[in-house]
Amino acid sequence: MVTLSRRHAVAALGSLAATVALAPDALAQAATGGPHGGGRVRPLARAHAHNDYEHERPLLDALSHGFTSVEADIWLVDGELLVAHDAVDLDPSRTLRSLYLDPLERLVRRGHGSVYPGHELSVQLLIDIKNTGEATYQELSRQLRRYRRVLSSAVAGGPVRTRAVTAVISGERSARVPMEAEHLRYAFYDGRLDDLAAAEPAPASFIPLISSNWTSSFRWAGVGPFPASERELLHRIVTTAHARGQRVRFWATPDVPGPAREAVWRELLAAGVDHVNTDDLAGLEAFLRAEDS
Repeated sequence: MVTLSRRHAVAALGSLAATVALAPDALAQAATGGPHGGGRVRPLARAHAHNDYEHERPLLDALSHGFTSVEADIWLVDGELLVAHDAVDLDPSRTLRSLYLDPLERLVRRGHGSVYPGHELSVQLLIDIKNTGEATYQELSRQLRRYRRVLSSAVAGGPVRTRAVTAVISGERSARVPMEAEHLRYAFYDGRLDDLAAAEPAPASFIPLISSNWTSSFRWAGVGPFPASERELLHRIVTTAHARGQRVRFWATPDVPGPAREAVWRELLAAGVDHVNTDDLAGLEAFLRAEDS
């Protein structure tokens, strides 16, 4: 199990105090469109913030750009869930609760039941487990129950109750075992193309999302015409998932600003892909709003 030094833990206290002090203003800015206000943000149903925690204001920057899906990588460290991409970057002040769960709960309370006031949609919190899949999920499940008033839930074999935030678990596949054993879950499973092709696929009430590495299925990276066979495959994946009530996301799509990235994004939209993956919040917002105009 990953552990942190005592010196590292003490050094992080100043960072934690600063984060707490800024939280109220930051939440207000997220609800009004950024530090300068200017009206409420219109949410973008297809905008997904990849590695969201690497932005200056995790979660809040994404919300200020209208994103409706954000991704956080978590590590189980000394009984706590820390957010980082790599173990070397772990910081005890950057927990899943402080960066995501607590702010989302406060936003929903302020928004009278919605992250985006006036919009009845559920914001997706994609949680990528980086280590000790089963143990990490067990701690995550324990923490999620504290936020049950804002989180979507499902009873095994029963209906889904959709609320303001929907947690979807990605990363280490071993988390599936304890998830499937739960009678009442406050999280859902991020499937892969193998799950989509299974002879007896799991229902959308357990796997509402199918995610895949773009480069594993497609050679095209936005330069030149999209090969007809690859376009057909993309549409077939989306059509199959949608017929089962599942959404689709691809990671590792081109993300360098320019014509190639926009060409791929347009093909994703044309095929009906549900979540467009990016690290460039402003770039994807501008693209989606222009496409919708």
